[in-house]
Amino acid sequence: MHDSWSPPEGVYRSSDVITMSLGMFKDSDYRCPAADAMKARGYLPRTPEKRRHEVLQHFALGPFMKARPGLLHDGLRQWSAHARSVYSATFPPDPSRPLTEVDAWTYRHKLPAADHRGASEYRITVWGRCLRSPDGTTRELRLPVHRISEREPHDGHVAAAALATAEGLPGPLPEQVRIVEFALLDGRTRILFEGTREKAVERYRTGGGPEALSALLDGREYRPGPSCAGCAYPGVCPVLRKAPGLLGLDTSGRPRRTWSVTNGRSYRDCPARDHMRRLHLPAADSVERDTAAERGRAVHAYLARRHGHGSLRPCTVDIPVDWVPEGFELPDDQRSLGRQLLRHHAAVCPLRCVRDRSDVRAEPRVVRHDATADVIVIAKPDLLYRDGDSWVWRETKTSVRKALRTQDLLHAYPQLALAVLLLSGGGLGGSGARARIELEVLRPGGADLEIVDPYAPAHRTVAADLIRDLTSEWHRDDDYTATPGAACTRCEVARWCSARAGGGNAA
Repeated sequence: MHDSWSPPEGVYRSSDVITMSLGMFKDSDYRCPAADAMKARGYLPRTPEKRRHEVLQHFALGPFMKARPGLLHDGLRQWSAHARSVYSATFPPDPSRPLTEVDAWTYRHKLPAADHRGASEYRITVWGRCLRSPDGTTRELRLPVHRISEREPHDGHVAAAALATAEGLPGPLPEQVRIVEFALLDGRTRILFEGTREKAVERYRTGGGPEALSALLDGREYRPGPSCAGCAYPGVCPVLRKAPGLLGLDTSGRPRRTWSVTNGRSYRDCPARDHMRRLHLPAADSVERDTAAERGRAVHAYLARRHGHGSLRPCTVDIPVDWVPEGFELPDDQRSLGRQLLRHHAAVCPLRCVRDRSDVRAEPRVVRHDATADVIVIAKPDLLYRDGDSWVWRETKTSVRKALRTQDLLHAYPQLALAVLLLSGGGLGGSGARARIELEVLRPGGADLEIVDPYAPAHRTVAADLIRDLTSEWHRDDDYTATPGAACTRCEVARWCSARAGGGNAA
């Protein structure tokens, strides 16, 4: 069988051994299928990049997994101590079932001849806490996560984990296999598989394993985003669009990082807060999901689903009573307020301008590589839609406060400033004739629609200054030192900060 998969220009294959990590089998928007396929197949750039590494450890589970830690930020140190304590309490020594931690297993399948992918061997590497009984008859794989997700685990990931745990080397092959996911935040556990070695192999064969392997190795989708920071292929990626000088920074030789306006605002409040959010340390629900913020997110989710997947007919005032999307919990007064705000949206719904589904992109991810600063810039407009042959960038906000003056909009909403730079630089394509930025603010009394011309020299100057101010200090910061103060009481990751003022919040 011929392998129809092909790599981009500028890479070469360094090995005929295909090596896959368990993490590659997870179905995640934060992974890039094409990059995973190239890495697994052993492709390397012909011109390797010289990159500076971060001073601090940026892998939140690294210290817990006893990886080479490097220097730890205070927040990561606090979280790691908590994680180790929770792990010890969740898995105390059990004399009736003694288990010893061992080196990670690797499943290996050698072929008598190269197959259609040009591979002579397939490997699946295990990641997690690996344990076995003294006689080798039992193996247990413990997969650490921050929290147990409400979503069901991905079948392909569980199937690959079962096979690699049951058949991996080194050590004698087991008779019994157990795979458990455990949450370092609260000690919750979830059994992913438990059974004999034969059942584990069968779980792989019939439970989505071969299909997941094919999807992984034959992935063609390039998905620019957060994973670009650690990717080996940005220089040859045919999809990652370049925007040198976008941030207005003239420094080079820094570690490659990602940046969004959300990061910029978080860093401005406190560098430690931004760093801990980037590490994805568990946030306090009481802060992150307060009623006003939850209502705003629910309104956005409703509009994204309506604009992105529903009819192309403009929205109307007929909002269902049970409008709140799945996964959101709102008290009655916020449900009622949200419904009122959505009714006002009908007056300014952008679908009145579009002709077909290709004219609308709900919550797209806009990614640009500022190679001058070596920063992956990520934006997620609420909506991009075409008016004629011009793209319009729409941001929607909900508010119970009075309207701002137009000249204050870029300062109040820095995402509009980034939109100005992206649109005026021609980064979205299309004609500039009707290209514009729209800020829709839904209030109890009605809907405001403010227009920002990205080509107006005054707007471009203000936008460039704002974005440079948001990024310049962050770009040269290696330490992310906390700046405790009044904002600590509303910091969602204050629990992990020993410098917090006022005691912080419980997660």
